[in-house]
Amino acid sequence: MSKILPTDMTAGIEKILADRKERKFKESVDLQVNLKNYDVQRDKRFAGSLRLPTVCRPRIKVGIICDLQHEDIVKKAGFQTMNMDDMKKLNKNKKLVKKLCAGYDAFLASDSIIKTLPRVVGPHMNRAGKFPTAVSLNDDIAERILELQSTVKFQLKKVMCLGTCVGPAEAEVEDLRRNINQSLNFLVSLLKKNWQNMKSVYIKTTMGKPVRLY
Repeated sequence: MSKILPTDMTAGIEKILADRKERKFKESVDLQVNLKNYDVQRDKRFAGSLRLPTVCRPRIKVGIICDLQHEDIVKKAGFQTMNMDDMKKLNKNKKLVKKLCAGYDAFLASDSIIKTLPRVVGPHMNRAGKFPTAVSLNDDIAERILELQSTVKFQLKKVMCLGTCVGPAEAEVEDLRRNINQSLNFLVSLLKKNWQNMKSVYIKTTMGKPVRLY
């Protein structure tokens, strides 16, 4: 249960959107959280992901790595693909794999090849946090991409601040509020003492000033 009133959350969203200036690019709305009473060295680190009610990252670019059978299906659905021959051409070259990872926000890969990918490209996709999500022949690729566009991830590393995109700045206020609310409740559920571990919560547009919610 969120400790932030829906009216306060709505007011905060309306403020950051009202203060927005004209930009030459599309801005997003970001959630930033600072934790307290956590020892990142000793306490168990957490990681979790959640699909939100509405799309939070509509502009992410997804790379699709297919086996030959899957490639035909995906291409017929109108999506560009890569195959294992393309992966082998990278020759486990760290710079080339890094360049591939930099060109996409996330990856999907046929479940038949997902286990062999590390042997072909090396550990670099995993280290970049871009290791593909498995898809089967029966999966709807458009739906799986929509799932990636709607999913937030929280992972505690060595710092006490966490952040995620919760929606495009042009989204409806109520859609943003629901995404923020569900993101916060999910993050709180990952914390050992729930809201007692929350120091502060801010929202902001990409280039805007933050507004404190908690």
